[in-house]
Parts: sequence; C-alpha cells; structure tokens
Amino acid sequence: MSEIPPEPSPRRRESWIALLAGAGIALHLLLLALGAPAAAVPLWLVLVAGGGPLLLDLGRNLLAGLFGSDLLAGISILAAIALGQYLVGAIIVLMLAGGGALEAMATQRATRVLGALAARLPRIAHRPGPGGLVDVPTDEIVPGDTIVVLPHELCPVDGEVVEGRSTMDESYLTGEPFRLAKVPGAAVISGAINGEGALTVRATAAARDSRYARIMEVMRRNESARPRLRRLGDRLGAFYTPLAVAIAALAWALSGDPQRFLAVIVIATPCPLLIAIPVAILGAISLSARHGIIIRDPGVLERVATTRTLILDKTGTLTHGRPGVTDVFAAPGFTEAEVLAAAASLEIYSRHPLAGAVVAAARARNLAPAAAEAVSERPGQGLAGRVGGRAVVIGGRPAAQAAGIALPPIAGGLECIVQIGGRFAGLCRFRDAPRADGRPFIAHLARRHAISRVLLVSGDREAEVRYLADAVGITDIHAGQSPEQKLAIVRAETAAAPTLFVGDGINDAPALMAASVGVAFGPNSDITSEAAGAVILSPSLATLDLFLHIGGRLRRIALESALGGMALSLAGMALAATGHLPPLAGAVGQEVIDLLAVLNAVRVALPQGPLADLA
Repeated sequence: MSEIPPEPSPRRRESWIALLAGAGIALHLLLLALGAPAAAVPLWLVLVAGGGPLLLDLGRNLLAGLFGSDLLAGISILAAIALGQYLVGAIIVLMLAGGGALEAMATQRATRVLGALAARLPRIAHRPGPGGLVDVPTDEIVPGDTIVVLPHELCPVDGEVVEGRSTMDESYLTGEPFRLAKVPGAAVISGAINGEGALTVRATAAARDSRYARIMEVMRRNESARPRLRRLGDRLGAFYTPLAVAIAALAWALSGDPQRFLAVIVIATPCPLLIAIPVAILGAISLSARHGIIIRDPGVLERVATTRTLILDKTGTLTHGRPGVTDVFAAPGFTEAEVLAAAASLEIYSRHPLAGAVVAAARARNLAPAAAEAVSERPGQGLAGRVGGRAVVIGGRPAAQAAGIALPPIAGGLECIVQIGGRFAGLCRFRDAPRADGRPFIAHLARRHAISRVLLVSGDREAEVRYLADAVGITDIHAGQSPEQKLAIVRAETAAAPTLFVGDGINDAPALMAASVGVAFGPNSDITSEAAGAVILSPSLATLDLFLHIGGRLRRIALESALGGMALSLAGMALAATGHLPPLAGAVGQEVIDLLAVLNAVRVALPQGPLADLA
C-alpha cells in the first residue's frame, strides 16, 4: 500500500502569515504602550512580509476573473498604507490570512483520511512455512498465496477460506452490524476484522487490487474531482466588491479628488464579511460543541441550511446499530416464553454477537435464565447444552435442515433455530430496530428545514432496507450499494441540489466527502470522523435536528450582520463620494459599523429558548 505524501508547504503559508500578523500587531501594541519610537516597525513587517504575498495572490485571482470580499480587502490594505493607517492594514492581513488558513485546513481532510485508511490496513501478513508462520510484507502477497489471519486481526487481502471457522466484522464495507460466519469456501475481504478463530485464507487478489485498496482509490479520485464550494463572504463580496470600487472610481472621476476614492474604499472595507461571519461561525462551533457536535470543517455550518437533499445510511443512523430480537416464533407444543427462556439460558454462556440480544429480550419479558449444564459451542454446530433436564440446541437454519427438521419460511433479518428435546421448538428473529424518533424526524424535514428529498442508501439487503424505510416513512431507497455506488449517488444528487449525507462507517467515507455537508454519526471510526465536516458524538436524530437548526441560526444571523454592515457601509460610501466624509472619519465610521456587526454576530452562541424540534 503506497504511502500518503506529506502536505506541501505552500498550503501552510496562510497559517504562517496569520501568526506573523498576530505577533506583529501584539508587538506594536506593546511598543506603543511603552512609548517606543519604532512602534510602527512590526506593522511594516506584517504589511511587507505578510501582505505582499497575499496581494500577489489576489492580483493573480483578478487576472483569472476570480474576485470576492478578498479583493476588496486587498484594495483596503493598499488604501490603509496610503493613508498611513498601518494598524488597520495589519488587521486586514490577519483576517485575510486567517480565513485562508481555515479554508486550507478544511481542504487537507482528504489527505488525513487517506493516511488513516493506509495506517489501518496491516502491512504484514502471516504465511505458513516449514517452521511455522513467517511474517512477510503484505505487498508481496499474490493471488494463490496462502496466509493465516489470526484472531482479532484485520484481513490483509481479499481471499477465500480454506481452513478454520470464525466470524468476521465486515461493517466497514457493508454497514451491517452483524458478524458473518466464515467457513471453508467463504469469501473474505481486506479490512474485515476477524473474530475468535484463526483462518487459513487463499488470496484471490494482490493487496494493491484488494477491496480496501479500491476504496482508497475512490477517495483519491473523489478528492481530485471535488469542486470548491464558495464561502458565504465570497458570494456576498462578488457583487459588493465591484459596486464599492465603482462608487469610489466614479467619485474620483467626477470630483477629481483622489481623497474621495480613498474615503470610499476605507468606509467600504468588508469587515462585516471578514470579521462578522467568522465570529458567527466561531459562535456556532461553540454552540455545537456544547451539544456534543464537533465541527471539523467550519464551512459546513454555512452550507447546511441550504441543503435540499438528505441522504442517510441505514445502520447506526436511522437504527441503533445493535441487532435485537424482534420476533419469537413457537412451534406447536411450545410457547414463546418457553423458547426464549431456553435460548437465553444457553446464550448467557456464549460469545456469539447475537447472544446478548437473546438474553436482553428474555430479561425484557421478565424471563429469568435457568441453570444450564454441559454447555458447548463448536464452530458450525451451534450452541448446545441441557436446561431443566432437556437437551437444547441453538444454531442456524442449514444445520437444522440437515438434521431433517421442517422449518417455517425464511423471513427478513437474521434468525436462530431453537431445538428442545430433539424437536424444533421455535426460532428468534433479529433486526437492527429503527430509532423511535425516526418517523417524526423524517416527517418534519420538509416543513422545518426545506429538505425536499430524503434518500435511504445502504449496503444491506433490499428486504432489510425496505423494512426500515417503511418504518420511518422514506420512499426513495437504494439497497446493496457498495462505497463506489454510494459515491456515485451522492455526486449525482449534489450536482442537482446541495446535499447532506449522514453515515457512520468507513464505507461511508467517500460519500461523506462528496456531499455538500457530511455528518458522521458517532465517533466509531477515525476515518469516518476525518472525512466528515461534523461529528455527532452521541448519535441521535434529535442532535442531528439540532445541527440543522444551529446551521440555520448561523446563516440567518451572519446574513443580518453582513448585509446590515454592507448597508451601513453603502450609506457611508454615499457620504464619502459626495465629500461629506473624509478618509479618517470614514475609518472611524467603519470601526463603528464593524462593532455593530460583530455584536450582532455574537448572538449565535447565545440562543434563547429551544433550538430543536425533537425532544
């Protein structure tokens, strides 16, 4: 597996400029307080060493036809230098570089995700040799080679089991919360987590061609094809900047006085865009953190209120990700309570992933497990023992059918067959139950959040996806989807309208990055958390609803601050253009406008009353 290259240094330039600007401003204020004659020197250094590269970038963007609030900030830096307002110019450099640093941090997520993916996959495989197992680099494994996957290890390559019995957790790929039995002849996939037993596996693909490697390649292609999403300040600045420059130029042309041009540019400095919006975002980040939502990409807070399509993974989002007993079937001559109590009496001694669900279901019905004797659990033969003097066997449908036992038709979900006294006594069916608030959450999305489409996309079987969709009220479903197919769906939907994708597994990482907003439901995987723009630590649909409301609150207050500040600046520009507001007075006026815009932006972190619709 190839190494992930380090992040190139140019992407960190904005961070260094922001640090330089902050240090220069602090040193200036200290020297000013001490009465030092060279107090302005740190500001000159900031403007030359920090402002110079930023202005060159802005010039290149202008030649390429790209401009927004950053361009007006560049003009403001030049105007501040011309007016001798070096502190104002340094502050604008700090804001401009700080915004660029935040954006660069967000764009580096793909590299961190790929690094986490590469670090997760084993680099060593165990190959049988004359003296025992020999560790060899995974890259040396070729199709046809035999390797041994030890208990609790990750499978390094795709292959087929030739010896041994165990279970494997393939949820990183499929999203299903079940461990799948692996016996000779069963296929295994790279990245799956082995259970209690050792497996001898014949490789069917080299590591570079494995299922896991293909997911990494999908991530690489997705990042290179992902379009840059414009920030709110850029979109507002796209019309505000040319308007301000046009007013300033017209005032100069009509009056012949360059001071009017400077006065208009100073009062037009887009501080409500450069300061108020980031302040609002910081308030929203703080508010989210207080409710267990970690914001990894601040841009998602701006975008989530504009999403119109919600795409949900099934397991762990609309369900709890924990299978439970949904139905107990009793054969003639037995009762449901008898079947469940007998099963729980044995399962309490089992390490099988579904054993806990059986015990929990018995306790929920106040059925106390009875004493069991001669309990044994052999791979492929199920769980056996004696309860109340009768032989009890719990296993799968194939083993029961091989013993000649007639069984009812297969239904949805998983099941375990219970035999008592050598007779078919009944069965327990398991499903990953829907969250109780799933239906009200889906029902309120259009009314409260203007989300017009809801899709359920899962790697699970269609019967299971349909069962959940009917339970929560979703009509548009896509079952049996691989990570590549999920990514294709998200790309197509994002091209039509802004999307919000919610998932919790490694298999969701490509889709999380392709969506307009990606939300990881629970910190189940570092890879998923890195790919997402936001992480809901304690997954619940009520918290997801809260995230939508915080995004809406941020956007509303940010627009109030930005548009309100721009309106006041336009009024000031009119005064400056007509000669009623000199440059220095314009600078003071702009500071007052900035203060009002920032005070309003602070309200994001100070909500009054309930934020969400779901309790």
